[in-house]
Amino acid sequence: MSLHREDLGESAYEESMNVMMISSRCISLEKKMSYAIETTNLSKNYGEVQALNKVNLRVKRGEIYGFLGLNGAGKTTTIRALLGMIRPGGGNIKVLDQVIGPHGSGPWDRVGHLVESPAAYPDLSVRENLDVARRLHGIKNQKVVDKVMDKLSIASYVDRKAGTLSSGNFQRLGLARALLHNPELLILDEPTNGLDPAGIVEIRELLTSLARKNGTTVFMSSHILSEVDLLADRIGIIHKGELIEELDAARLEELRAKQLMIGTRDLEKACKVLVDYEGLSTQDGRIAIKDPRAVETPEMIATILVNAGIPPTHLAIEQENLEEHFLRLTK
Repeated sequence: MSLHREDLGESAYEESMNVMMISSRCISLEKKMSYAIETTNLSKNYGEVQALNKVNLRVKRGEIYGFLGLNGAGKTTTIRALLGMIRPGGGNIKVLDQVIGPHGSGPWDRVGHLVESPAAYPDLSVRENLDVARRLHGIKNQKVVDKVMDKLSIASYVDRKAGTLSSGNFQRLGLARALLHNPELLILDEPTNGLDPAGIVEIRELLTSLARKNGTTVFMSSHILSEVDLLADRIGIIHKGELIEELDAARLEELRAKQLMIGTRDLEKACKVLVDYEGLSTQDGRIAIKDPRAVETPEMIATILVNAGIPPTHLAIEQENLEEHFLRLTK
């Protein structure tokens, strides 16, 4: 439909154009706000065991989402449900705006995944395994195999049988298969399993680059919480099948407990002087105070100790890391 100024009149024409512009902006905003992963009341029972209880996930496009939980909390069950590997007992799942339904329907040509342990043909070489995956994805360009091997640092093992690889390189092969078709969404269950510290850093940098430069959405579970802390834009914590916390990195920074750490030459006397402060304890030969009065005004603590004749040798505010926050939440 086209609008003409002479047909509508000046004011009506301008009003119509404004409506169209607002409508266009709304459509554009809706597209921007669409989620890569969205679950509504996702539930799953295995007999009498409730693995998932009304889990509502919202994973934005282009972000790295860290999915945390103790063993048996429901992480892998959630991931398998997202990939259509199991049928939910209740609720709905959308991946890349497509409803995940029965018979394996889903946008799988745009999704890369690594669930639990990597899968490979043990008697085929690294190249042969990736070439099989290339053909399954319908990719005609054979050079993508070389590119992904270089990206995952396994080019030197190109002719090695998959079954003879170390656990770390076997993990790299699994990641290479997940990345082969340049997916919009990566769903990774413990992606750094078996990797040495250098390999972990390498995968961290790779995932960060994919998200920042390519706009790839990364949904990952990991038991190495320090890595999730460095990587994730947002974090979800699942406990006993329920999503108990979901927040972005900035909000997590605000929620982490803080304490004032104090070093002194006379620990016992300092404790007596500071006894009125709440949350006072000793840790590794230092005094820890969680009282907000101390955390917010450490200079007051310094003054008190100096006046008592026991000036502090160390005074610093420390904040709990992700692991400590996670353990505090899950008790």
